[in-house]
Amino acid sequence: SFAYFTIKDRLPQILTRVIDTLHRHKNEFFEEHGEKGVEAEKRAISFLSKLRNELQTDKPVTPLEDELPDAALWNQYLDYQRNLPNGSGEPSWFQSPWLYVECYMYRRIHAALAQNPPIDNFDVFKEGKAQNFFESQEAVIALCTYFQELLKNIKDLDEKQLQEELFKLLQVSLWGNKCDLSFSAGQDSSQKSSPLQSLEYMVPYILVNDMEKVWSLLVNAKKNRTERSNVRVDIILDNAGFELVSDLVLADFLLSSKLADEVYFHGKSIPWYVSDTTKHDFNWTIKQLGSANHMWMSRCGINWEGNLKKGVWVFCDHMFWTLPHDFSSMSEVAPDLYAELQKSNLLLFKGDLNYRKLTGDRKWEYSVPFHQALNKFHPAPLCSLRTLKSDTQVGLKPGQGEQVQTSEPEWMVSGKYGVVQFDAGL
Repeated sequence: SFAYFTIKDRLPQILTRVIDTLHRHKNEFFEEHGEKGVEAEKRAISFLSKLRNELQTDKPVTPLEDELPDAALWNQYLDYQRNLPNGSGEPSWFQSPWLYVECYMYRRIHAALAQNPPIDNFDVFKEGKAQNFFESQEAVIALCTYFQELLKNIKDLDEKQLQEELFKLLQVSLWGNKCDLSFSAGQDSSQKSSPLQSLEYMVPYILVNDMEKVWSLLVNAKKNRTERSNVRVDIILDNAGFELVSDLVLADFLLSSKLADEVYFHGKSIPWYVSDTTKHDFNWTIKQLGSANHMWMSRCGINWEGNLKKGVWVFCDHMFWTLPHDFSSMSEVAPDLYAELQKSNLLLFKGDLNYRKLTGDRKWEYSVPFHQALNKFHPAPLCSLRTLKSDTQVGLKPGQGEQVQTSEPEWMVSGKYGVVQFDAGL
């Protein structure tokens, strides 16, 4: 299965790259922290080498031994896995749910650094994320230019034209999800060309296209809003780099077109899945744009800093996003986050990992309704914008998955296909 290939090949490659990154920064740690920095780097590398060996030799998954705030929740989850009625008792790397051990690896990478001050705040994935951003420069310029031109006439657009623009930017945000470093095990995955030029050609690859439903929801929310109730959209972010820029443009469009009054962004509280967006990545990206020597890029960056200052954009992170749990257990495990999401008019979940957690990462029949797979997770109407990079997919028409399968056996894991999949909730 794709899960087997991931655990056997991709995860060890990612660990090897992390170890290599720490090696390369040895001098920097020495310059900043002296011998203490070098000692910490050695300890972190030894911890990660041991982890890689455990993974490759299918050792049992061990409880976390650090004092970080989420450790107890992780260890409870390990107990839950141990006691599954159909499980093999002792979870190990190759005998456990893929989603669980993959999340567990990233949490252990975090522990390797967090337990070794003074390098405990070093993000081992930061360079890759920055590189992805800079290598996607042409696409970023094309998108910012398109968007700033659009803003000049946005007040004159009629409803049909606004809808067309929303659909375009939803698709850019969808295909931006191809730029994923955990999928390519850290190899280059930047967006080279203008994403706007290929949208027409990509439409047939959207297997579920619920953009009309998203539009209706936003238009109705706008009509029904009162003085006291703002229309709020939440974007649960995935990758930094080009994908994040496409999400920020979409968010700015929602505000500028008055389809939303405020946008909340949810990122990761620790480095995660190689390229996932942390608060540092979020702020860094906006600063990079603001100081760019390209007029429209810097205009975007400066406006977005303004949105954050005015409070119409809010960045939040919550440790639930970096736990191994499916979202269906959010109301129990993180009732505060669930209550926060209930304040939203629309939740946009970006990317493959969020989709796996929405649907419980199960081997569903393709035609099972999305609503059913969400397993009672309905804090608010939600939409998944996801390119397929793992073998879980629901909500297809009868026979649709089988038909794609015959012409493209790798359709579920290649990132070539996408969904804009909506669920109205209760």
